[in-house]
Amino acid sequence: MPAVCAIDFGTSNSAIALPRAGQPVQLVAVEDGQPTMPTAVFYAVEGLAAYEEPELLFGRAAVAAYVEGIEGRLMRSMKSILGSTLADQATDVGGGRTVRYLDVVGAYLRRLKALAERDAGGPLQRVVLGRPVFFVDDDPERDRAAQAALERAARQVGFTDIAFQFEPIAAALDYETTIDTEQIVLVADIGGGTSDFSLVRVGPRQRRKVDRHADILANHGVHVAGTDFDRHIELAHILPVCGYRGVGPTGREVPSKVYFDLATWHLINTVYAAGRVAELQQMRSFYADLRHHARLMDVVQQRLGHALIGQAEAAKIAVADGGATRIDLSLIEAGLERSVQEADAITAIEADLAQILAAADETLAQAGLAAAQVGALYFTGGSTGLRPLAERIAARFPQARVVRGNRFSSVAQGLGVHAQRVFG
Repeated sequence: MPAVCAIDFGTSNSAIALPRAGQPVQLVAVEDGQPTMPTAVFYAVEGLAAYEEPELLFGRAAVAAYVEGIEGRLMRSMKSILGSTLADQATDVGGGRTVRYLDVVGAYLRRLKALAERDAGGPLQRVVLGRPVFFVDDDPERDRAAQAALERAARQVGFTDIAFQFEPIAAALDYETTIDTEQIVLVADIGGGTSDFSLVRVGPRQRRKVDRHADILANHGVHVAGTDFDRHIELAHILPVCGYRGVGPTGREVPSKVYFDLATWHLINTVYAAGRVAELQQMRSFYADLRHHARLMDVVQQRLGHALIGQAEAAKIAVADGGATRIDLSLIEAGLERSVQEADAITAIEADLAQILAAADETLAQAGLAAAQVGALYFTGGSTGLRPLAERIAARFPQARVVRGNRFSSVAQGLGVHAQRVFG
């Protein structure tokens, strides 16, 4: 029975690894047989009396409850509150109930711990937690406070022996076991919410060390990634059929705020408010093509916003390796569809790609290195599956070996390897 687990508590998704002596690290099936689940908690209060506690839903179930419009509060990206003054503040979750933000983190960690103990066959008190190189940029005191807050939440759910490892080190550990020379690897971790780059020194001498902070030569990132790609693809290839960038009878462009909100995941439900719907209904005269307004009203009144952003994501995935796809919009209007070529999708996200590539360049500059000194590129994170993005990053380091980790769970696996070393 493993006596330790490793948790990748991510901004967008999380995963758990169970290291076993003399065996490969195993990932826990955290939800629907998947090795990762969204970092999300939903406090469901619908139909509850004032004295009753909310039902807690996690991961995909939490997101589904929010999309379905169940009364309550969805909490996502809880990692971002660590190191801020919000950690010990309370927030309303519906029905006059409040909960501390850090207790939301604790509730999610408790769920992960229970899933790990289910697979382990017994209680787990030792854990390795992943952490970014910087929870908070350019503020060492707040960065220390962020790790302390995460450790406090972990202790509150029953972990007694807690170790930390940097996420880019964890991502590089698997690669490090395959090499016999000292080298520098650029870890490109591009997920749903952020694109992070770390230059890490790896090799036979380094892998014997537990403290690897000195091996991180530079770290830099931007809050641009997969969800931004989805948003811009939806704006460019789906929402024009509902009037986005359309014009009115006088040639003036119709107001765009509703379209930006429909393409921004956490703002979609705001469009469904009764007052907002009434306002949109009164804007019919703003449209030269009344079909556009009718389709917009169908999207709002049938609450199709999340379905449309899901179709944008599906289109992105379909063209990720080249080729084309068709977006079926019959949920809006029978026979309505749009075709998307890879080049069209890349054009829609060109500004996002430029910011990500600039972050890679900045990481290299911070380390004071030349591109030729980078021995390998290690790709992890779901958005590295977008071929043109990976190719553009690789083109900046033509002499580097390209290594692809598991896009969704390489950090968790690396944390499991580290747990084997720390706790034996």
